[in-house]
Amino acid sequence: MNLQTSSNNVFKIKPEITKIQNILLNPHLSIPDYQRPYKWTTQHIEQFFIDLFHHQDKEAWRIGTLVIHQHCLNEKIIDDIVDGQQRIITLILIIKAFIYERLETNLFDDNNEIDKKLKKQLLELDKVIFNPIFDNKISQFNIQTNYQLICQHINRPTFGKEQIVFLLNNCELVKVTIDNISEAFQFFDSQNARGLDLVPHDLLKAFHLREFSAQDSVLKEHTVHLWENSNSETLSNLFGEYLYRIKKWINGESARKFTKNDIGLFKGVNLEKSHAYPCVKALQMIHHVVDDYNAHYTRKIDHQSMMYPFQLEQKIINGRRFFEMVSYYQMLLPHLKSTSVMDEVHLTENARNILTTINTYNARHRIGDSYVRTMFNCLLLYYYDKFGIEQISEAIEKIFIWAYSLRLNYQVLQLASMDNYVLENNLFKLLRNSIEPTDFLQFYLPIVEKNYSSKTNSIEELFKKMRYMS
Repeated sequence: MNLQTSSNNVFKIKPEITKIQNILLNPHLSIPDYQRPYKWTTQHIEQFFIDLFHHQDKEAWRIGTLVIHQHCLNEKIIDDIVDGQQRIITLILIIKAFIYERLETNLFDDNNEIDKKLKKQLLELDKVIFNPIFDNKISQFNIQTNYQLICQHINRPTFGKEQIVFLLNNCELVKVTIDNISEAFQFFDSQNARGLDLVPHDLLKAFHLREFSAQDSVLKEHTVHLWENSNSETLSNLFGEYLYRIKKWINGESARKFTKNDIGLFKGVNLEKSHAYPCVKALQMIHHVVDDYNAHYTRKIDHQSMMYPFQLEQKIINGRRFFEMVSYYQMLLPHLKSTSVMDEVHLTENARNILTTINTYNARHRIGDSYVRTMFNCLLLYYYDKFGIEQISEAIEKIFIWAYSLRLNYQVLQLASMDNYVLENNLFKLLRNSIEPTDFLQFYLPIVEKNYSSKTNSIEELFKKMRYMS
């Protein structure tokens, strides 16, 4: 049987309908380091038990897909879970809870052959089933919280031997085993099985961990640790609000919502696989210069490590450099969003007033105002990324007038308003083509005739003071 993906790739694999018991009895089952944390919440657990009782009278209940990457490590077979981790961990918690909470109670009659057989079955599972152990605090919290809730369900009169037998023998997963890691992830990307969907940056994490070079493999565990200890919402915001939009607007393309279909923007070149291409030579040279410098000089007290010179316009280097890039912009963005840039350089009075005002005016948290602030932040981040603090005051003034003209000209602002405005007045493309700051700063901005928005008097005052409003 061939399975075709959304990208028209065909995988010659044969799905196998497998009982839950058979999956949990697999001694080779493993959760790889690149997997995201266990993020099922109590809401998912409640829904699972509702579904379980709803389907328990059926001959079989198919609860989703399990994608396995099967490979050998030190002559041992490893079945890494690529997709289905959330369900598998939840099932393990349910089985464990039932064994520890109910197995030695009067629920089982030792003189009953059926009970004795079920008890033996559960004890065998307890010996083989692996314990999901995570260092990640998110996983630890969710496992502990969900286990307590599962114990509550297990100890209710409505949950007994019939339910655990149904779970083990009548609940099924579509198991897909693939021996090629790239094909396993391509197949995973094409599936939409029910459960907690991965956000785009989770998919990027998995992709770039696979792209680590052999010499960088020792850094993989540290990289995973740093990523998983980053706030997921912060990462979503960094990609969705800033990196994605800047990259799209630079190319004159619409940038409304960052989805899994857009992750190709953040997949670049593998320096090992693409080493012969002339277009990769410059990236290779910089990559090795930075590494050689850090290897030889950072051991000396007087020398600090050299940071790779990331640029928003440049081609992304897959693997380690991708994670370093994310960390770099994670640090840079809050610096520009706050008024701390004032301490870095002597700003003009107008620039200082702009930063103070947009960070303090009362209506700044409205949805429309947040869109305008996103435009401002994106373009300022792009300017700083390209020219640093050179003529930064003039850039702040120019970007402020460009972004907040939209606010004053509209009573109601929506996502489409922001996106259309950027594409029609695209300073991102102008900045991309600028060689000197003056190439960007000489752009003419029209005067705003009237303020149509409410609660933006402080913004209007700045426009009048800067002679951009009559």
